[in-house]
Amino acid sequence: MSNPALTERTFRAAGRAESADAAMTLHGTLVKTGILTLLLVVAGAVSWQAVRAENALWVPMFLGGCLGGLAVALLTVFVPRLSPWTAPLYAALEGLALGVISAVTEGVFNGIVFQAVVLTVSVLGVMLLLYLTRVIQPTRRFAIAVVSATCAVFLFYLVALALSLFGVGVSFIHEMLYGSGVLGIGFSLLVVGIAALNLILDFGLIEAGVAAEAPKYMEWYGGFSLLVTLVWLYLEVLRLLAKLRSR
Repeated sequence: MSNPALTERTFRAAGRAESADAAMTLHGTLVKTGILTLLLVVAGAVSWQAVRAENALWVPMFLGGCLGGLAVALLTVFVPRLSPWTAPLYAALEGLALGVISAVTEGVFNGIVFQAVVLTVSVLGVMLLLYLTRVIQPTRRFAIAVVSATCAVFLFYLVALALSLFGVGVSFIHEMLYGSGVLGIGFSLLVVGIAALNLILDFGLIEAGVAAEAPKYMEWYGGFSLLVTLVWLYLEVLRLLAKLRSR
């Protein structure tokens, strides 16, 4: 599916738990997701304070959070059995990076982080409600559309990053990524919508893992996967609000 950390293949590879007591449950996954979110918030508060106190440690916190978080995320994706240990580490590292990004953005636009958090949680709640009431279901056609859109967004980001590394400036791309005009805001709204729809796919696959009686450690993996999508959603909401505030 769209989230590389959460696919049907992953649950098939994990197999079936030896007993009902050793199987993945929805309640267990929610608890693990809550723990991971708490770790992310605590780590984010640490790096946030470092930025606000002008402590030079925020630089290695940010770099370590970004690079270390990526490395640990990849390890978790390729070896899900390690998720009870790697998922909490990922949450802490990602929290360090998000804390720096949030603090810097807050320094420019006062109150924007609180708005971004509220909107992210609101979107999560709305998408969960739509999923539970079966208004939106992760059908195959729906999944293909969301996956295609997500891949297109990340390909666009990769092209933009490659061009910036080589010092090539394209006004159209810059306006979409950073502009506060109609094009820039429209692009951010589109990406926020795509990230939100990814939550539906995550919910569906977690439920499928529970139904398939996947091993208990997959609760940590499911929580990790959902956190990946939530982090992306938060960053895109923060970018959108920054564009709106800069107008």
